[in-house]
Amino acid sequence: MIHRKTEQEIELMRESNQIVSDVHRLLMSHVKPGARVSELDAMAEDFIRASGALPAFKGYSSGSRSIPDFPATLCVSIDDEVVHGIPTERALEEGQIVSIDVGTEKNGFFGDGAITLPVGRVDPEKQRLMDVTRESLFRGIAKAVPGGKLQDISAAIQQHVEENGFAVVRDLVGHGIGRKLHEEPPVPNFGRAGNGPTLDVGMTLAIEPMVNYGSFKVRIAANGWTVLTRDGSASAHFEHTVYISKDGPVTLTNHFERKNG
Repeated sequence: MIHRKTEQEIELMRESNQIVSDVHRLLMSHVKPGARVSELDAMAEDFIRASGALPAFKGYSSGSRSIPDFPATLCVSIDDEVVHGIPTERALEEGQIVSIDVGTEKNGFFGDGAITLPVGRVDPEKQRLMDVTRESLFRGIAKAVPGGKLQDISAAIQQHVEENGFAVVRDLVGHGIGRKLHEEPPVPNFGRAGNGPTLDVGMTLAIEPMVNYGSFKVRIAANGWTVLTRDGSASAHFEHTVYISKDGPVTLTNHFERKNG
């Protein structure tokens, strides 16, 4: 079932998503060569808890008894890691790109957002991958209007990505969000315009293109969580939580996106 939120519920979601945005803003200046991923994670957890919220990812269950619950506050995914990278003592290196996915829960409602950042100076093609992925997110958001169809969002993302020679990941999707981190409906990053559920006022969606430099195919790491590109190419990931209002899409996560260098 797709849950439509009241204006009061949207205001509560704004709080959770503002914390997501604040975490991204906090971490941007710390993403640099030599920074340890575990330190970024600790910094994010301290900030979230000090803001009166909970880290939504920490302790999240995959649903499989054989895979431990997610152990960290952030998903930090580097280069060929698409999503769900687990923070470790690993130090960031010049030329990498790093996706930072943040989830929060406050007052019974969730926030979710992701941003991909360069570590120092990066290859121009990696920068183009990030730029196109970010642009595809905004192309998708622009289609989140009352009376439209869900796959209008999907098709807009896919078209922009593929026109630029990259590939959208097909095994992973965006999602509804609200009282649960993951609600109906799933939001694919590929599809045909005019298909899918009708978009309506009060729907809240986490729209999140995951885009690979090479093939769209992925694999799961031995830890059971981290998704990697199968061909070892780089991947970028951007995500906003969006509310569909009577006047069109309203972005609830407003993280700042720094320029390379």
